[in-house]
Amino acid sequence: MAKKRTTKKAAKKKKTAKKPTPKKLVAIKNARTAAKGGALANPEKPLREHLLYLLRDGGAHADFDRAMGDWPVQLAGAKVANFPHTAWMLLEHMRLAQWDILEFSRNPRHVSPPWPEGYWPTAEAPPSEKAWKDSMAAFKKDLRAVEQLVSNPRTDLFAKLPWGDGQTILREALLVSDHNAYHLGQLVMLRKSIGI
Repeated sequence: MAKKRTTKKAAKKKKTAKKPTPKKLVAIKNARTAAKGGALANPEKPLREHLLYLLRDGGAHADFDRAMGDWPVQLAGAKVANFPHTAWMLLEHMRLAQWDILEFSRNPRHVSPPWPEGYWPTAEAPPSEKAWKDSMAAFKKDLRAVEQLVSNPRTDLFAKLPWGDGQTILREALLVSDHNAYHLGQLVMLRKSIGI
């Protein structure tokens, strides 16, 4: 009879034990996988997926192609009252800032342009339709490069960049996402104000 009570107590204790946290479950899975000689589970996968979601205009972020795709080049230099920038100025600013962040993230010898003049075009309108299209294409190309950097499992999202002063790839990816979202929002409002 005493044995049955001990068994019931053990079963009751087992039922009320705390469930392991997701981090603990990953650690358990990693230990089992490593013991079998396999690859470790990637606990950063959800974070990488979320960063890509933000970079690709996820959630409340404006979509680049919807904001810019059919913008007539004739209106790329149009100004509206009480707003200091044109579509060309904002597009070039976004392109230059994103390029700088990307290069800083992957090239220890990169030298950033002077602030603020190195991050803005000197003209209010593009010099040609080709310049307008080239700027959009370069923006998209660099954005894909940021996405590839984030999605590469060999990229340590949390390591401080040795050539920086505390920056990480995680911080730089969030900076690209936030900066692009802010200026795309401005472009959406500019578009509405112009009546495109």
